[in-house]
Amino acid sequence: MELAGFLLPLIGALWWPFCRIMAAMATAPVLGEGAVPLPVRALLALVLSFLMLPLTRGGAMPDPFSLAGVVAMFEQAVIGAVLGIALQFAMAAISMLGFLASSQIGFSLAQMNDPVNGAVSDVISILMSLVAMLVFFAIDGHLILMAVLGQSFRAWPVGGGVGPLLLETVALNFGWVFSAALLLALPIVFSTMVVQIGFGFLNRVAPSLNLFSLGFSLVTIFGLLMLVQLVRFIPEHYVAMTNQVLEMLQQQMGRARGG
Repeated sequence: MELAGFLLPLIGALWWPFCRIMAAMATAPVLGEGAVPLPVRALLALVLSFLMLPLTRGGAMPDPFSLAGVVAMFEQAVIGAVLGIALQFAMAAISMLGFLASSQIGFSLAQMNDPVNGAVSDVISILMSLVAMLVFFAIDGHLILMAVLGQSFRAWPVGGGVGPLLLETVALNFGWVFSAALLLALPIVFSTMVVQIGFGFLNRVAPSLNLFSLGFSLVTIFGLLMLVQLVRFIPEHYVAMTNQVLEMLQQQMGRARGG
């Protein structure tokens, strides 16, 4: 009976951070990819739940088997998923850059199996995703994710509900992914468009030339040269976008603590 009286409160205290951390890791960059098995994620979330105990203790913990406990479980899952999606913004922008670049230079036809996402993707998108993953670990993105989760328990404690400002801000900033990807892909799109317009004028001057096959090859070569010049700036842009997301989350946590 003494052992049960010790274990039940411990299990109840571990369950809430486990729900939030597991949901965050399911949607976070790199850790939420298909290359990380589900048992590994669950074990890592359990270990982190033990480490988060000093931050989660002291609050009013609802009974896990009650209706309030079920509602609190969904609240923790929503908060964790939203935090993971917010940190996914920079990775999504880089992946979308790969899709835009491959479709513009004619590499969208070269499809291959993506073992990370478990889907068929083009080679440039996979290359961009690998570059973003390397930058993620180079800037200690996994430690940043753990720090954000730890601070979230102070801003949105268990049983305190889901912050509407957090959900609204993340939803409204989702369009920022498309604008960031478009700005990154703009040099490739503009340069290949200029080459295609030039071949269009050349076709009017010399219609006997087979400019369709020649133009496709030159646009691909020119696009690859532009991509080589662009790749070296991707880490800097990834860090800047990650800092912007962290600043957004920091502002929401500050408002939640102040409220």
